[in-house]
Amino acid sequence: TECIGRELFHGYTYSAHPAACSAALAALAIYEEEQLFERAAQLSAVFLDAVFSLRDLPAITDIRGYGLLAGFDLIPKGEPGLHGYALQKALYEAGLHIKTTGDAGIIAPPLITEEKHIQHMVDVLASVLKGVG
Repeated sequence: TECIGRELFHGYTYSAHPAACSAALAALAIYEEEQLFERAAQLSAVFLDAVFSLRDLPAITDIRGYGLLAGFDLIPKGEPGLHGYALQKALYEAGLHIKTTGDAGIIAPPLITEEKHIQHMVDVLASVLKGVG
C-alpha cells in the first residue's frame, strides 16, 4: 500500500537464488576438500619470487604483489595504453591471458595452479615483455 511504500523490493532474480546458493556451497566444499586456500598460501612465495624476477626488465617500472595476485606497470610508449595493448595482444598470441588496463598488468593465476604453471606463465611473460619492451 502507499502508506508502506510504492513497491516491495525483494531483491533480484539472482539474489539468494537456490541454484546459485547450491553452486556456492558446492564450490566451498571443493575449496575445502582440495585445500585450495592452503595450497595458494604455500604457493605464494613461489609465485611472488617468480613475478618479482621480472623487475629488472626494461619495460617494467613497478611490480607489487600479495598471495597469488600481482600487478605491474609498464613504461608508457606513445599514447597512454598502447604499450599495455601491445603486451595483451602479444601474450594472447603466445597463449597467455592476463588482465591489462592502460599500461598496467595484473597476474592472478587460478587457485588450482601448480609451480610448473607459475614458471611457465612467468617465462612466457618475460619472453613477450622482452619482445614488446
